[in-house]
Formats: sequence, structure tokens, C-alpha cells
Amino acid sequence: MTFEPMTLILCAAALVAGAVAGWAHFMSLRRVADLFTEGRMSAVALQLGRLAALGVFLWLCTRGGAAVLIAGAVGILIGRAVALKRGAEWTRR
Repeated sequence: MTFEPMTLILCAAALVAGAVAGWAHFMSLRRVADLFTEGRMSAVALQLGRLAALGVFLWLCTRGGAAVLIAGAVGILIGRAVALKRGAEWTRR
């Protein structure tokens, strides 16, 4: 299986963008949880915004094909791992 150069460039871009999107998505989860525990309804809007942004990102990745979508999803998982590692450091303090 060979890829065209543009597909490889899109895969690399999706991987990096996915890592940033995943990091932002999972880092904002703490804020959503804090708002929910305070009983503030703005948490619902933030949660819907988080999910919509991630959905739009993945939809954009589908426009590039399966390889780009997989690269974007892997990027999200990388961003998740970074965010969870950082979150674990916060709870140790």
C-alpha cells in the first residue's frame, strides 16, 4: 500500500492537530467537572462545545480519507495521554 505525498502530509497534520485537540478536550474536562459540582448550568454548554469541537475535527479528518482519520484519532489519544499525565501531577500536589 502506497500513499501519495499529499496524503502523508495530511496524516502528519492530522496527527499534530489531533494531539492539540485531544489535549484541549481532556484538559477542559476538569473545568466541566468543577462547573457541574458547583451546580452551574454553563457546564452543559461547555460540555456540548467540547463534544461538538471534537466531532467537527473528526469530520474534517474524514474528508481526507481513512488514513487521515486514523492519524487524527491517534493524535487525540496522544493528547489524552499528555493531559491525563498532567492531571495526575496536579492531584499529587
